[in-house]
Amino acid sequence: MHRVLSNLSRLDVDRLDDADRERVETARDRLEEVSLLTRPEDGSGPDAPTDD
Repeated sequence: MHRVLSNLSRLDVDRLDDADRERVETARDRLEEVSLLTRPEDGSGPDAPTDD
């Protein structure tokens, strides 16, 4: 899930038409919501913040 969200964030949405841009933004928003819901309560896991 993290990889898909990362790939969506890298898309150059300025080159997409309005409908595709809307789809990408909707997908990104939904994946972020799911990511928050599936994150362990202790903050660990693949979506946990890092010091990178």
